Amino acid sequence: MTAAQLRQQLHQRIDHLPDEIVKQIADFTAFMIAQNKLPLAYEDWPTRYWQDFALDQFFRDEDLDEDAVEYTLQDAQEIYHS
Repeated sequence: MTAAQLRQQLHQRIDHLPDEIVKQIADFTAFMIAQNKLPLAYEDWPTRYWQDFALDQFFRDEDLDEDAVEYTLQDAQEIYHS
């Protein structure tokens, strides 16, 4: 069985389990993620991770994104005051 097939089976089985067991599966999953030092999902990021991400995006090489839209301070002020 491939990993994709196994994932699909797990999704189907979890959808039909009682909420209490789903919570236990979520707790076990969080434990396994921590034990294996896997990166967190975006929605679980603490504020520090979001701050680091924002700084990385701010200081990245602008030539990498040719379609980037530039905003001025005046643009931001107009949006803020709207």
